[in-house]
Amino acid sequence: MSAASRAPLRSNRSTRTTHSTRVRRRAALTAGAAVAALLVTACGSGGTSGGGGNTNFVTGTDGTATVAKGERTPAPDLSGKTIAGKTLDVADYKGKVVVLNVWGSWCNPCRAEAKYFAKVSKEYAGKGVQFVGINTRDTSTGAALAFEKDWDITYPSLYDPTGKLLLRFGKGTLNPQAIPSTLILDRDGKIAARSLSALSEERLLKMLKPVVAEK
Repeated sequence: MSAASRAPLRSNRSTRTTHSTRVRRRAALTAGAAVAALLVTACGSGGTSGGGGNTNFVTGTDGTATVAKGERTPAPDLSGKTIAGKTLDVADYKGKVVVLNVWGSWCNPCRAEAKYFAKVSKEYAGKGVQFVGINTRDTSTGAALAFEKDWDITYPSLYDPTGKLLLRFGKGTLNPQAIPSTLILDRDGKIAARSLSALSEERLLKMLKPVVAEK
């Protein structure tokens, strides 16, 4: 076979390889964009009110959004492995008030609020309240475990490095759109309050206490 007759074959192989590479890149970009669309504010000191649709939430002057008891929506399935390698399902805590905190060991505002979460979680451990973290965008659990040790955090955290758990929150709900984010689930497993920024002890308790007081 002459060099001239072989040239088109090389061109065809090159075209197929290029096309396959482009398809893989598009798939990766699509998945990344889906997570980015949810986490519109990554590791910021403030966030956006988000939501829309029929959320029925009210955003206070401090940026905390709350929903009246009869108008809340259930949290999605939040289950999987923790950063310690154990199985956890948030639904098992139904009957308790659940504080969900989205965090990453690489996130400075997460570090700023960590001591308050550690303190309040211990104070409310015997009051029908369960804290659960959702660790995201940490490429390994080592850094996340070190973060928990540094800040004396004793409650469990689901390991969600790619944000798949966060994408389970439906559009138009009080979803966690930033890192850090905090959600309060009532005793029925419904979303009662949300903050899209790092919390002080005062702001955390301001979110938590009204839900704990509900009958």
